[in-house]
Amino acid sequence: MWKWLHQFARPERLYHVCGRFTPWLGIAGAICLLIGWVWGFGFAPKDYQQGDSFRIMYIHVPAAMWSMGIYASMAIAAFIGLVWQMKMSDTVVAAMAPVGAVFTFIALVTGSAWGKPMWGTWWVWDARLTSELVLLFLYMGIIALYNAFDDRRLAGRAAGILVLVGVVNIPIIHFSVEWWNTLHQGSTNMQQSIAPSMRTPLRWAILGYLLFFITLTLMRLRNLILSQERLRPWVAELINKERQS
Repeated sequence: MWKWLHQFARPERLYHVCGRFTPWLGIAGAICLLIGWVWGFGFAPKDYQQGDSFRIMYIHVPAAMWSMGIYASMAIAAFIGLVWQMKMSDTVVAAMAPVGAVFTFIALVTGSAWGKPMWGTWWVWDARLTSELVLLFLYMGIIALYNAFDDRRLAGRAAGILVLVGVVNIPIIHFSVEWWNTLHQGSTNMQQSIAPSMRTPLRWAILGYLLFFITLTLMRLRNLILSQERLRPWVAELINKERQS
């Protein structure tokens, strides 16, 4: 298993694998989001309490979910990079971080817009909102730390340590509505508390966000690999082929 994993950790091979899957994942993500958003915004029934304002859920919930999921994925990659010294693991962390930051920002903005009619204000220092804001700061800190060093190995190690330290915030975000009395609504049980006509488009949107996260990560990963390997012969050959075609 580890031999197979190390083969895909080779920059040249990883670059080509990313290029092979990126278009298909992008198309699949666009289709899933189109289904989820058209169904959710156009055909799902109104909520009996919130009316049409609940529809922001189809943007907010997937972004909030994957803001945590991306960070957890970064933690796994950082752990592999620190323990098994796989160079590409640090690059994967660097590729995922900006995508996670954007998802977290979307979650915060849409969450504030969704909560405004009920809370009477755009922002409250609620446990869920505050811990999500801390997550955004963690993403920004990781991006800044990775770009603060010229030595890529040192940069990856420093960013990986920060990722692993910050992972403690993920369970705090998830369980904040249970551990504290917050204004944020409790955790949504998607299997029971949401009507199927609302739940199904939400699941399509969640899948669409996941596929877009993977697509954007692979695109960034290809760019980072080219930047790091720009002096290698295989990159020169790749550029010559592109020029000839």
